[in-house]
Amino acid sequence: MSEVYVMVTICSRKNMPRFVDCYKDYNVEAANISLGRGTASSDVLDLLGLEDDEKGIHMSLVTEDTWKNVKKGLQSKLRIDVPGTGIAFIDGQEYKKGDESTLKDTKHELIVAIANYGYNTQVMRAAEEGGATGGTVLHGKGVGMKRAEQFLGVSLVSEKEVILIVAKSSQKNAIMRAIMDKAGVDSKAGTIVFSLPVTSTAGLRILEDSQDEEVNDENNN
Repeated sequence: MSEVYVMVTICSRKNMPRFVDCYKDYNVEAANISLGRGTASSDVLDLLGLEDDEKGIHMSLVTEDTWKNVKKGLQSKLRIDVPGTGIAFIDGQEYKKGDESTLKDTKHELIVAIANYGYNTQVMRAAEEGGATGGTVLHGKGVGMKRAEQFLGVSLVSEKEVILIVAKSSQKNAIMRAIMDKAGVDSKAGTIVFSLPVTSTAGLRILEDSQDEEVNDENNN
């Protein structure tokens, strides 16, 4: 049995070199780095201590043991739990030869929305109505569009925006439903949305504590 995960890091562009240097200490060198833009509202930015919306996205493959060591390093060396440093998470599952396995009881999900260029604001407004606190936008270009048009039965444009949203598993369905209702395939945004389980996270403790406090307040009232 082997355990391979995609490790995703989202931080301000100016902080990305610090993360890359930290990962090299744990022999995580092969990676893809993209540039993006955050969409979180000002109150969420204040909560997380973020000052800008220019983001760097680092993706690499790691084993479970490597992630455990990297996570400790992020917490001790980069103090990732301090607001404004960034967030990191892994996405994947155990692979067993000859068997199909699934992840259960994951606390977070990575929601991926792929929309036509220029509609990320519409997608994020819909996601926020569903309970999302923010996301990261990547610009891209679709390939194989003709075959996709035949499959989906709608006209698709090649210029795309990819919106990444990390949310609690309990919020996933509401967020995805809101996106599809207000910015789905039948709209000008033409959004396709799916989710992936997030196995573990680092850097989201402040936000989680705040959300837990809100739930407790609601239960006490």
